[in-house]
Amino acid sequence: MRLTRTLQAAAAATALLLAASACGSSGGGSSATGLNPPDLKAPTKLGTSEGQVNLIAWAGYVENGSNDPKADWVTDFQKQTGCQVHSKVAASSDEMVKLMKTGEYDAVSASGDASLRLIASGDAAPVNTELVPNYKDVFSGLKNGPWNSVKGTMYGIPHGRGANLLMYNTQKVTPAPTSWSAVFDDAAAYKGHVTAYDSPIYIADAALYLKAARPELKIKDPYALDQKQFDAAVALLKKQNADVGEYWGDYLKEVSAFKSGDSVVGTTWQVIANLAASEGAKVKAFVPKEGSTGWSDTWMIYARAKHPNCAYQWMNWIISPKVNAQVAEYFGEAPANSKACAETSDKNFCATYHAADEGYWKHIAFWNTPIEQCLDGRTDVKCVPYAKWVQAWTEIKG
Repeated sequence: MRLTRTLQAAAAATALLLAASACGSSGGGSSATGLNPPDLKAPTKLGTSEGQVNLIAWAGYVENGSNDPKADWVTDFQKQTGCQVHSKVAASSDEMVKLMKTGEYDAVSASGDASLRLIASGDAAPVNTELVPNYKDVFSGLKNGPWNSVKGTMYGIPHGRGANLLMYNTQKVTPAPTSWSAVFDDAAAYKGHVTAYDSPIYIADAALYLKAARPELKIKDPYALDQKQFDAAVALLKKQNADVGEYWGDYLKEVSAFKSGDSVVGTTWQVIANLAASEGAKVKAFVPKEGSTGWSDTWMIYARAKHPNCAYQWMNWIISPKVNAQVAEYFGEAPANSKACAETSDKNFCATYHAADEGYWKHIAFWNTPIEQCLDGRTDVKCVPYAKWVQAWTEIKG
């Protein structure tokens, strides 16, 4: 069961990140080729285990049986490696970035809206994937992404991925929607019963829709918006605000809202759709014709980690087939390791989450960190940085 993940965006990106330059698509397959992080080197070999590792993670990623006796992949790791695991659950990407800067932690399960900040600031080090044997079995679509690599160098080990879907009540929303227009241009039809994800990164969802709906804006990447493009996305979201009944960050609240009928259409995750349907809600969730945004989490190692050897052992462990399958099912996401699908307790799990369907993921624009140097490669304009997204989100919600 996926635990609550409330993605609160950064109040301000680091000065170094705002000055950095990045190019690349927001889908998988190409790296942020223009970003020039500090010249840090990955280790060439591992040494002796230090006896412990300090981790920052989303809830549900580092389980030792204390929350659920059936969810424990920490105990065996400790027994096999001698590395005692100390973990802290972070409620937001901003919190993860701040905690990594303290120097007290060795690794973090960063989402795409945090990873570029950690790379650009020199807090995250490149990883030597040769020292992570299970990396060879990671799905190709998770390698060398614009959110976890620079110029072909990986800055982390992929953990899993998920899409932000459009969910609707099949009895109250007719005809069945095919487009994000259901929650944007056509949202007034369901006034007060539209729901949206409560995060500044949701601005990218509006931009993704406008990329198709208003081609004259020439949006290439929903995370690379010049001022005109950004203003159009913000205007669309301000218009949508009049029809939104609730912005959600807690998946249980969204399940409840769809069961009660308070929400009939809006953004969701596959795990929420599954749970809502299992509890009697008449819902369907899918990727609309414009595509969707999504997340891909990456285990990143601190550049000055005190326990790097244990951190590398943890990264290899967490994507080992059996463990990666356990985490994916508990958390509610597609696993990173292609061999994990054979290890899931629900043999339909990977099909439900499209784990091995790389064609499906080509329509997902994974979260990335907006910076002034446009991620789509443009050099003749400046793009709106993440700090401005945060300010705009406050205005959008009123």
